[in-house]
This record gives sequence, structure tokens and C-alpha cells, in this order.
Amino acid sequence: MRNAIKHLTEKTYKPLLVKYLSTTKSYQYKGIKLIIPPEVFHPGFFFSTKLLLRYINQFFLQQKTFLELGAGSGLIAIYAAKKNAIVTATDINPVAIEYLKKNSDVNNVSITIIHSNLFKNIQTQQFDFIAINPPYYKKQPSNYKEYAWYCGENGEYFHDLFCSLTNYVHVTSVILMILCEGCDMEMIHDAAAKNGFSLNCVYKRQNLFEKDFIFEIKRAE
Repeated sequence: MRNAIKHLTEKTYKPLLVKYLSTTKSYQYKGIKLIIPPEVFHPGFFFSTKLLLRYINQFFLQQKTFLELGAGSGLIAIYAAKKNAIVTATDINPVAIEYLKKNSDVNNVSITIIHSNLFKNIQTQQFDFIAINPPYYKKQPSNYKEYAWYCGENGEYFHDLFCSLTNYVHVTSVILMILCEGCDMEMIHDAAAKNGFSLNCVYKRQNLFEKDFIFEIKRAE
């Protein structure tokens, strides 16, 4: 049944969605107003961003240092800022950076916004929280928009992530990453382990199309 639904979605819903998202859209969620251009991942039509945000909602964020890697339109980063966290938001996509600035202004929040590929342009510091909605699929991105979807032919995104992560966390940091069953889970777990981290699944949810997982990343014991 799920395969039939997935096939139907690929043939009907996906082409319509691609056409709809070909122009700049306005979007609201939990009182947050966003302007989202076609070059930036839209959190309203995919489960991952909102699922991660709802999980983050359980934490006390006031005056906590909070980093969102690959923030896109800024939904999670702006939410954390509204909870009085001290927020840094990054993205590799220069269009996302432009709209992160616009969306933070629209929502009247203060966020440090950095154009960066993962941690490359972030000054070394220890964050209390790090939120990661990574690119899931193994393919080399051909443009900035595709960096939201593809992690490289060999999962280079994840190898680079875990290689640098240790410099940006302390012993009580909360590091959360959302993945789906379409990811190369074995590769991701191996990349974490090689750099002294482990992934602990803290939440999972089945939707019509796939299963999503939220992992807490911890230093391996």
C-alpha cells in the first residue's frame, strides 16, 4: 500500500509541488512569518523541519547558545530566538543567507547569520544546542539549491560534519539531527563513530511516504 501511495505521489503530487514552489512564497507557522524563494528549502511541504522543531520545543532555551546548521529559511533558528536563545544560523546557500536576514527582520529577532559550509566560517566556540536537518541523499549537488538535498557522492557532508563537531560542543551540549529511512544510515553511523560520536534515536515517526528519525548525537563512551 505504501509503495502504491509513494508511486502515485511521484506521478501527481511532486510535479504540482515543484511548479508551486517555482516562485517566492509566504509561509506562517507557530506565529513565525517567512518569505521563501524557490532556491531555498520550503519547510511547509516536508515533514523534517517541523518535526525537529516540535521536538526542540520541550527544551528550555532561554539564554542558551543555539546553532542551526543549514538553516534555510530560518524557521527553527527564529523559533529558538523567540524563546530567547542566543542564536547562530548558517547556510552554504547565499540566497538562504539573504532570506535569513529578511526573515529575522520580519520576525523582529536578533540572530547571528553566517554564510558557511558547515563549521568552516564559524569561530570556534561551544554551543549549548545544535540543530541539524542535513541533506539526506548521496549525490553531488550541482547548484546551491541541491545542497539542501544531497550530501555528496560518498556522504562527504557527514564526514565533514563529524570531523569538526568536537570543536563546537561541551560535555552537556544537546546535538539533534533528523534523518529519514532513505538515508545511508550505516555510512552516517560509521562517520560518527570514526570521530568519537554515537547516534541515539530519541524519536521516530512514520508518515505515508517514509519513516523519520530524530537522533541525539553524543560523544561515544
